[in-house]
Amino acid sequence: MSTLSDGAPGVLRAYYRILGAGIGTYDPGGEFRTLLADDLEFEGPLAGKRTGAEGFCQGVKGFIANVMDFSVIQEVHGLHGSAILYDAQMPGGTVRFAEFFSLSDGKITALRLHYDAADYTQKGGR
Repeated sequence: MSTLSDGAPGVLRAYYRILGAGIGTYDPGGEFRTLLADDLEFEGPLAGKRTGAEGFCQGVKGFIANVMDFSVIQEVHGLHGSAILYDAQMPGGTVRFAEFFSLSDGKITALRLHYDAADYTQKGGR
């Protein structure tokens, strides 16, 4: 599994570390939850637009349970946000993801996730 560069915000390095650690260690109310603002704004192909960290913590479990590895292709970081492009190895093959983060006070305040939903579910994502 590749990780983010040392230049990435600490909150995102922790986020990807947890995503890649596997479902056996995932605690939706633990460290992962502390990375997110209470009123997190999320947008993704399957979930649509949602607000709230708790729902996101539950929803990400399906990804964590099925991702076997991921490789960061490119990352861009600014003062208040980051963009990460990566390939995730799923049970049925590789799926490409792009995540756009807004950050404030060391927390993720917004996340816009882009991927091919049909490809993701076909390759074992849920």
